[in-house]
Amino acid sequence: MPNIEILHGCAKGSDPLTPIPCVIKNIIEHTPDVKSFQIQTEDGKKPFDCEPGQLGMFGDVFTGECMFVVSDQGEDYIEHTVKRVGEVTERLHALTVGDPCTVRGPYGNWWPYESCKGADMLFIAGGIGLPPVRSFLLYCLQHREDYGRIDLVYSAATKKDLVFQEDLFENWPKEKDMGVHVSVYHGSDDWDGDVAYTAPYLESLELKPDNRVAVVCGGPSLYRTCTESLRKMGFPDDQVVTTLEMRMKCGVGKCGRCNIGGRFICLDGPVFTQAEVAEMQRDA
Repeated sequence: MPNIEILHGCAKGSDPLTPIPCVIKNIIEHTPDVKSFQIQTEDGKKPFDCEPGQLGMFGDVFTGECMFVVSDQGEDYIEHTVKRVGEVTERLHALTVGDPCTVRGPYGNWWPYESCKGADMLFIAGGIGLPPVRSFLLYCLQHREDYGRIDLVYSAATKKDLVFQEDLFENWPKEKDMGVHVSVYHGSDDWDGDVAYTAPYLESLELKPDNRVAVVCGGPSLYRTCTESLRKMGFPDDQVVTTLEMRMKCGVGKCGRCNIGGRFICLDGPVFTQAEVAEMQRDA
């Protein structure tokens, strides 16, 4: 069984309160309300280096800023994937290539890619929960020799709500020893795949826990039902890893909004094992 070790209290941001003036390098539209923004400094450099799973504060200089995971990164950019859900994200979605913006970070800890080496990987996500999982999945693919079989179980409400469809249906199915399992909750005439909610779909795949780490990210319902399904499938809680990034606000432990029990998610997380989350909930 893998021995998962997650580092806590280890964010590397050298000046987490100072926004870095940046510009939008590229925009990728995934769905009617989800876009990825590739961001670089005004002189064409990467705003900061980060580990897979860490976050940045992405903002518009006139409206405000919000915390998002770094869903991908290159030599001269970081990428944030944004779902339009409110005033700030509405404004971010109105940005175009070349527009000014700000970022700061990185915040939080990161996925335990070191202690997962040698293990099979099971990534589970729903809807906009795919970008955080994708940051770890991409790392595994970039260091393919360090990991065993990779499986992704991903669901969304309808086909049009599936993000990163090029990866899901073109790129990742071509990867060696990788299974891509996609379902939607509501079928349609243009969908010929599986129609199922994430948890029962996960259970139907009969993926064994032997030497396998499960990585979960999604809304509260998906998180609860999928962790219950993983227990039914034989996964111990210390073999299941998740991120609680949706609770992060200020990123530096000042606002108190991410407190669970005696821990601040932004200072200790957002990445935890399910065993750690269960302990936090008992302390709350």
